[in-house]
Amino acid sequence: MQTLDYAVLGFYFLLVTAIGVYCFRKVKGSGDFFVAGGKIPWWLGGVSHHVSGYSGVVFVGLAAIAYEDGFTVYVWWACSVAFACLMGALWIGPRWARLRLTLGIESPTEYLAMRYNIVTQQIMAWCGVLLKLFDVGAKWASIGILLHGFTGLPITLGVLISGAISLAYITIGGLWADLYNDFLQFIVQVGAGTVLFIATVSHLGGVSSITGIWEQLPADHSNLFNGDYTMLFAIAFLIVAGLSYNGGTWNLAARYIGAPSAQSARKTAILSGTLYLLWPLVVFFPMWAAPIILPELADPSQSYVMLARQFLPAGLVGLVLAAMFAATTSMTSSDSNTISAVVTRDILPIVSPKFRQLDQKKGLRIARLTTFTFMGLTLMIGIEAERFGGVLGLIIAWFGALIGPVSVPMVLGLLPPFKHANAAAAITSIFAGFGAFVIVTYGFDANIDLRTLVPVSTSIAVFSSMSWLRRKEPLSPEMEHLMQGLAGKLEK
Repeated sequence: MQTLDYAVLGFYFLLVTAIGVYCFRKVKGSGDFFVAGGKIPWWLGGVSHHVSGYSGVVFVGLAAIAYEDGFTVYVWWACSVAFACLMGALWIGPRWARLRLTLGIESPTEYLAMRYNIVTQQIMAWCGVLLKLFDVGAKWASIGILLHGFTGLPITLGVLISGAISLAYITIGGLWADLYNDFLQFIVQVGAGTVLFIATVSHLGGVSSITGIWEQLPADHSNLFNGDYTMLFAIAFLIVAGLSYNGGTWNLAARYIGAPSAQSARKTAILSGTLYLLWPLVVFFPMWAAPIILPELADPSQSYVMLARQFLPAGLVGLVLAAMFAATTSMTSSDSNTISAVVTRDILPIVSPKFRQLDQKKGLRIARLTTFTFMGLTLMIGIEAERFGGVLGLIIAWFGALIGPVSVPMVLGLLPPFKHANAAAAITSIFAGFGAFVIVTYGFDANIDLRTLVPVSTSIAVFSSMSWLRRKEPLSPEMEHLMQGLAGKLEK
């Protein structure tokens, strides 16, 4: 890192903070804080949905897979997510928008009480919040490690600096600040990624290298499926992505909920899916070419960072770091905002009657307090990550594996074919998925494809079966009203 790199990174931090201050004026109540008042433009929602769907792990974890296994990472990751978003544009995204338009929800789990019952909502809300504490804490720790690797800053100091900046803009600016910072993050990422792509292509001899590198790489690097990433794993990931990117991951649901109309939510999903289909081709190319440029690299996860150091001049290295930093803070801030919505709208009113029937201004005060508290707790976990040791890693592993089963009743519950599924179906399907995960992971020590596929497919099978068994039972008036709202029949 040169002086100019630090200047670029510092300027990015200033822009992030300035956006938070600017958005403060746009936030008048809890509706503005949590769902941007239902006024998210489709282009801004699409970009935000896209960049909120991944973190710095793309430039580290997926970089290692691209280095070792080649093109397959684009097939099972990018194409699966793109397909999930495009299918969600048809069936899921618009329904989240209609929930706010017709029923006034401001958090993703708010509708669960209407769809199932309070018990189901509270189980999913509490589990999600507790798991997210550690998930976001681990992301803060990764930011600290990232800054330490580039700048030499102590990890604790890196976590605190990152957290302070994010805490400032998300606490005062809410979802609006998150949306605009996502857009800024995307611009920074496109700039840094494009420059490194061009530098890599130039180093390898020009445009012909885009297709020519595959002749210089191991033969299996051009396979659609390679190593542990088999067709079965790709199918499993596609199912999980279909649930996660269409609302199972709460912060992504918020982008649809805040859309002004069902049509706008559909455009949001289409744009996000298109970006997932196209942009990773640019981002992954240097990672695919890395074995040629950096043969026998001891740590493949550092391939993107090493290429940036080798090819980019002073200033642009700082831009790459800003892009990697921003990708992670986008997720942490987005998660924090959505968790605050769940706590404020769904948990606190059950805990104490004084949090019920809050007006927009009182709700905003509680929203900012819960956001500050949640982020503060995650920062503490991030700073003390080493003390958690294997416990933290275990929790994160469970979170990644169980996002599918937890998402099943949330996402499938929006669709007419599953309208007869009740609270029993929802809870049973979740715990069936949990049980399947324990069996295949600890009972059979299954490989990654079965550990991914079996839990979510078990949950889907149980949820679908229990819904089908109740198919002849009449729906309650409340359920009929909800289904009409989801279908758009109650829109004015």
